[in-house]
Amino acid sequence: MPSLLDPLSFTRGPDMKNRFMLAPLTNCQSHEDGVLSDDEYHWLTLRAKGGFGLTMTCAAHVQANGQGFPGQLGIWSDHHHEGLARLATKIKSEGSVSIVQLHHAGMRSPADLIGEAPVCPSADSETGARALTTAEVKDLVEDFIKGAERAEKAGFEGVELHGAHGYILCQFCSEETNQRTDEYGGSAENRWRIVFEIIEGIRARCDSNFMLGIRLSPERFGLKLTEVASMAERLMQSGQLDFLDMSLWDSFKEPTEEEHKGRPLIDFFTELKRGDTRLGVAGKIRTPQEAEKVLATGIDWIMLGRAAILHHDFPERYAQDNSFVPVGLPVTSQYLKDEGLSDTFVTYMDNWPGFVEG
Repeated sequence: MPSLLDPLSFTRGPDMKNRFMLAPLTNCQSHEDGVLSDDEYHWLTLRAKGGFGLTMTCAAHVQANGQGFPGQLGIWSDHHHEGLARLATKIKSEGSVSIVQLHHAGMRSPADLIGEAPVCPSADSETGARALTTAEVKDLVEDFIKGAERAEKAGFEGVELHGAHGYILCQFCSEETNQRTDEYGGSAENRWRIVFEIIEGIRARCDSNFMLGIRLSPERFGLKLTEVASMAERLMQSGQLDFLDMSLWDSFKEPTEEEHKGRPLIDFFTELKRGDTRLGVAGKIRTPQEAEKVLATGIDWIMLGRAAILHHDFPERYAQDNSFVPVGLPVTSQYLKDEGLSDTFVTYMDNWPGFVEG
């Protein structure tokens, strides 16, 4: 069984020096126009310096109307290039693999934030989202591909597609939110078509050594576990992906669907045929012991979110003492600032019950 400190190679791109990836975390720290801020730069590069084998940005939206939260990092314009290039250079200089997560919030884009009705595979009365035309779906595919090209031009070593958590790619894959009757709706093949078209486009237009991964979630948002697992296996065996990031919410839970209870959710993915694709998971991995337990299930790497917020140098601490005890919650605002979070990020984390003291 591999150790968390063992390097990990991919079909394309550089090796990770260990099995620790930084999760793509919402933080609201960038400028209103999507340009990288000094706060965002500091937060991310401090994690690269702290020993993470791969440092991933927060979700970066590929269209202006795909913004999901205030202060979101953008990659929809060449105007974002300078900040992205600065970030990529520093992450790589710390010996960490540099990845941008490409994102579009779809119907989860607040209308008052984007200044227009959000868009969705199908009209949604609850959010006021309008349905994309077929031509607009093809434009969306193109803008995801352009986002990857911008990331590559800025010096990043790869991208991850955000296909999870009810955002636009997930909305297409879900029978619940996708009621289309064109080639992007109906059967699973059609609903997932947009994902495969984006992947094919990135592979055709980016360098042959450019890394490509995707984040999927297996439950909620109208998703069916068996369908997600089937498509995950197809993606991993396609030869076009370098890694699959499964966001499980809780890496130790059972499935929510009654017919699949009785075994761990993670097993539905570790048992899949992977080809040369690397498989990792995220979800409530908070301690060294939990990290080791997840790795022992047969996945290739782990992704840390809240644990990385609390300890920018979690991998280095683990290397020095594989039984170190992480700080307990809640923590003070000053503690989080000392860990590289801005006032804005601390305020955002205060929305998480029991995280910030006071």
